[in-house]
Amino acid sequence: MAFNLVKYLQTCVAKPGSKISLKKFSTECKHDDLSKSAAEKLLKIGLERLETMQDKLYAHDQYSILIILQAMDAAGKDSTIKHVMSGLNPQGVRVTSFKVPSSTELDHDYFWRHYKELPPRGQIGIFNRSHYENVLVTKIHPEFILSENLPDINTVKDITPAFWKSRYDQINRFEKNLVENGTIVLKFFLHLSKNEQKKRFLERIEDPTKNWKFSYADMKERAYWDQYQEAYEEMISKTSTKEAPWFIVPADDKWFTRVVIAALIIQQFNKMDFEYPTVTKEQKDVLLKAKSELMAENGSSKNKKKKNKK
Repeated sequence: MAFNLVKYLQTCVAKPGSKISLKKFSTECKHDDLSKSAAEKLLKIGLERLETMQDKLYAHDQYSILIILQAMDAAGKDSTIKHVMSGLNPQGVRVTSFKVPSSTELDHDYFWRHYKELPPRGQIGIFNRSHYENVLVTKIHPEFILSENLPDINTVKDITPAFWKSRYDQINRFEKNLVENGTIVLKFFLHLSKNEQKKRFLERIEDPTKNWKFSYADMKERAYWDQYQEAYEEMISKTSTKEAPWFIVPADDKWFTRVVIAALIIQQFNKMDFEYPTVTKEQKDVLLKAKSELMAENGSSKNKKKKNKK
């Protein structure tokens, strides 16, 4: 039986309102009926569809798309962006990678630096990490919250479960507002296994061309692996909504990750049923007039050439 990609995509959705256990989601491609070469062919078809999708999005000019990528270190966010978005027009795509917030950014609420990077209508924005870092890395290192200088948060003891519930609610309101104002929010968690992360870290250490990718800070965070898994489970459970659901994508096999993400983007876009804008009768008349004038130019240039020959 051939691999049914459409059916598989349903298994990636984190159902809104459900409690998520990442152990129930595979980190690798366990489908013997899908080879790497077949997946690459599917990706090529997908990239062609993404190109058409982007063209319709731009022509329609009422919606934008925000793609959010979250994952553990070395899960392949950068390579996913490189391969899945390679078929898009770079003029209509903007990738933003969020690092440690600056002092200026910390003087504003944590949405501020993300809001500034949102895509305008007709364009696609990609967040490599996002506002979700404020319920992930800060969950593991709550002392970072103190840098935000928030009212009534003076010590780590002030950061209670109620604080995190409030923050999840803020994120849901933020994204609902985006959706209601024309931004399609697509959120992908690249689900990587601890063993695969180890393998990729070793590759970065042993391969001179990849040394620059390795950061010992990532090794320090690896020590909190279990805590991060719990933080991701709670984050996805609390913020996978009808307006902006989370998709949990296997990340151990990069070729599979790319196919799944491309297919999910296309699937979600197709739900909008975009078509190229229709023109009015007056606009059609203008087009016909312009065509007539352009064709007349061809005729006049031919007559000139004949006269010149004489």
